[in-house]
Amino acid sequence: MYLSLKPTNLKRYRDLLMLFYKYGHGDLVKNAPVIDDPLPFARTPPVPLEAKALAADIEKLGPTYIKLAQLLSTRSDFIPQGYMDALSRLQDHVEPFPFEQVQAIVSVEVGARISKAFTEFDPVPIAAASLGQVHRAVLRSGQNVVVKVQRPDARETVSHDLEAMAELAQFLDAHTVFGHRYGLTQIVEELRKSLLRELDYRLEAANLRLMREQLASFPRILVPAPVEDYSSGRVLTMEHVTGQKITRFSPLVRLDIDGDGLAEELFQAYLHQILVMGVFHADPHPGNVFLTEDHNVALLDLGMVGRIGRNMQDLLLKLLLSISEGNGDQAALVAEKMGEPDADYDALTFKRRIADVVNQQRTANLTELQVGKVVLDVQRIAGDCHLRVPPEFTLLGKTLLNLDMVGRTLSPTFDPNESVRRNASKIMREQALKSFSSGNLFGLMLEAKEFLEQLPARMNKLMELVANNKLRVKVDSFNEKLIISSLQKIANRITLGLILAALIIGAALLMRVDTDFRIWGYPGVAMIFFFFAVAGSAALVWQILRSDISET
Repeated sequence: MYLSLKPTNLKRYRDLLMLFYKYGHGDLVKNAPVIDDPLPFARTPPVPLEAKALAADIEKLGPTYIKLAQLLSTRSDFIPQGYMDALSRLQDHVEPFPFEQVQAIVSVEVGARISKAFTEFDPVPIAAASLGQVHRAVLRSGQNVVVKVQRPDARETVSHDLEAMAELAQFLDAHTVFGHRYGLTQIVEELRKSLLRELDYRLEAANLRLMREQLASFPRILVPAPVEDYSSGRVLTMEHVTGQKITRFSPLVRLDIDGDGLAEELFQAYLHQILVMGVFHADPHPGNVFLTEDHNVALLDLGMVGRIGRNMQDLLLKLLLSISEGNGDQAALVAEKMGEPDADYDALTFKRRIADVVNQQRTANLTELQVGKVVLDVQRIAGDCHLRVPPEFTLLGKTLLNLDMVGRTLSPTFDPNESVRRNASKIMREQALKSFSSGNLFGLMLEAKEFLEQLPARMNKLMELVANNKLRVKVDSFNEKLIISSLQKIANRITLGLILAALIIGAALLMRVDTDFRIWGYPGVAMIFFFFAVAGSAALVWQILRSDISET
């Protein structure tokens, strides 16, 4: 695999290699042996504050690198904790782009000038992210809204960056142990899918509608509604939620809110999303969770959602229950079923380390209980032991880790493990009810219809075989004759051994009987018994050497 020399990619190769040059010497690559080492200079000790400096440099490279850093911040299998923390915070510190460009984009996407579509539109953004920024506005109807506008060159930049990253990832996968072990091409492909989804704001609007519908049974959880007529692929308009970030309210506000109730309902809502719906808000960091003025919780920025299949949902529920109960052995077995082992998979080490991590939950105090951290530890240990877990597992761990932080902010005494145990039976009931949905019932009816249609022909064929005495039943069993023959050999040899032992003992006793018949000066009868015993023993040994040992 060779790198392309396209002029558009050369600068991106340089940027990536400069990052390796500057930061490849630290904890990021200390456990990454290479075959054809492209970075022989990357071997000096890490410097203080290196993680923060890396985050700052990545931020300067643009939205694709920021999203890559955020994705890598979920990979605890090869990103140290300090780097994970620094990279995960990139989403809150991005420079906004000029208002003139905002006006141009909104006018094209909405089909009218800002002054015609809105009575008010704040030129100063309230937030700037890697792919877009958010402005307050007021519709002609008087409704307060926020307008999310995509960066003007975001799609083109992302496309070129992804092309260069994919080529470099393929090169590293082919030439380094690090790349082969962690699957860099798969990481870039995961990044590509995530970015393409986030670049289409229509998908985020659909996520908002879905979450509002699915979380309607949680009255204290709010999801803003999209405004369809003022939204497109590059502009998303939604109702304005007044409040403040969950980490910024004062201690006095905490006295006025039901922190325990809010934390419990928020955790229930996420368990419902993950284990029942199979679609969950995958980025509940404190910047995306608001405490509203009426003391409810609002979930913002649904551009990133995770999706989980039915089988994975069942395994995740078993894993969370095992973690909450501190059952390390059971957690290890469930985690093993989730992954895909490679040739170097070390099952014993994996199970032992998982059991150790989960068993520590039993002795942890309330402030140390973190379900998300344990899930990420499972993913990291799986990488160390050459067991690849699905990407949604990593996303789930990061989601639960952020959720642990939000829950503790609302209620310092909140116990996520106890919440999992309390809600397990409810979740299983909801899963059972979901399995009896109209779609599943129609599927069962179609299968029953096919079974009934084919039943007469199959029964007729079966009865015909029975009538003609042609019915045969194939049974895989042991070879009884071989087993009996082997047992007979064992019995014969035991019997022969007992006879030889008796001859030896008899010869020894007859040695004390004084007779005229002697052989070599010893009693003759005793010597005859002894000769028979020696001959029989020699024959038995020869039989063993000739047959048993040769067969092995």
